[in-house]
Amino acid sequence: MRIRATDLSEPEVRALLELHHAEMTAYSPPSKAHVLDLDALRVPGIEVFAAWDGADLLAIGALRWADDYAEIKSMRASPAARGRGAGKAILQHLVDRAHAAGKSRVSLETGSGELFAPAEGLYRSFGFKPGQPFADYVGSDFNRFFHLEL
Repeated sequence: MRIRATDLSEPEVRALLELHHAEMTAYSPPSKAHVLDLDALRVPGIEVFAAWDGADLLAIGALRWADDYAEIKSMRASPAARGRGAGKAILQHLVDRAHAAGKSRVSLETGSGELFAPAEGLYRSFGFKPGQPFADYVGSDFNRFFHLEL
């Protein structure tokens, strides 16, 4: 598995991000989905990474940089790669990247319910702790916030 930065030009990356966006908006209440579309991921201050096995895209994940922390965005394993450790590998890469950049924590927002349970389990296995909303997020019964102190 090779993880590298992407400029979102690869069709496989775009397709997986479009799938992620469609699924997150379909399974989230209106105004509670904070998933970024392709244009929103192309702004300064966001880095997107892709995990590959040869020509096969396994997973994607992004970091949005803030002054003292990094936020995980658009983390998603390819449906064909589930169970191969791709989610764990991309999460480790994001955490390592934030640590190397000198950030004090990594934070994320996710949804709740059956669709989001595997991701929440992965975050907890890395030591992420539930916490308060951050940045411009507003808490709700649906949205969950996790933080990992580095």
